[in-house]
Amino acid sequence: MDQMMGGGDGGIGGQAGFPLETWWWEMPLCTRWWTTATVLTSALVQCQIVTPFQLFYSFRAVFGKSQYWRLLTTFLYFGPLSLDLVFHVFFLTRYSRLLEESSGRSPAHFSWLLLYATTCLICLSPLVSMPFLGHPLSSTLVYIWSRRNPDTQLSFLGLLVFTAPWLPWVLMLFSLVVHGMIPKDEIMGVVIGHVWYFFSDVWPPLHSGQKPLDPPMWWRRLFEGRPREETVDEVNNEIAVAAAPEVR
Repeated sequence: MDQMMGGGDGGIGGQAGFPLETWWWEMPLCTRWWTTATVLTSALVQCQIVTPFQLFYSFRAVFGKSQYWRLLTTFLYFGPLSLDLVFHVFFLTRYSRLLEESSGRSPAHFSWLLLYATTCLICLSPLVSMPFLGHPLSSTLVYIWSRRNPDTQLSFLGLLVFTAPWLPWVLMLFSLVVHGMIPKDEIMGVVIGHVWYFFSDVWPPLHSGQKPLDPPMWWRRLFEGRPREETVDEVNNEIAVAAAPEVR
């Protein structure tokens, strides 16, 4: 649907295997498992093992009937196996991967972003009667990526060329034309994405580098063991001790 002008995704040099297998292993951790879960969920529905009625988010079903899996599956179902699903998976994977690769060198930062976005969407979904939240989550990631890459050139259907910050608005216009209704899911994703972008990219330079939406230390330890800052500080201390003159 849209493509970057020039430059492609880098491959893993010399890695053998089928193209699909290579593509899967090249994806960063969070994007890889989100994509896999999305495809498997649609396959389970297609095989009639589960139904969409068992997957959507419902406050009453989750907190009244303890069907907590809906907090996850609402972000995994994009429809039955079809060409439309292929497009959504490609779109989700592309921008999720690009954002995850640039959001930090460990899964902690990107997974914290996902937790923030999914929590916000679940809290706001009753206001807009939106049972499935995969599309607005994808819109959130697209918006953040587009704001962080202001000079990237994109083309829409090979006809319209524009810079990345216009991408969310072009997609909204396309949805409005195709479906004939205001894309509430994409608007909600843009709002949530803008809050993240503001406090992660705009706020820190104006407030001595403070990043209020960065993952807390306990979350980073879940993924990294010891966060890099701690490790670097310890190494620097060890070097300083080794370089200090001995006291006799």
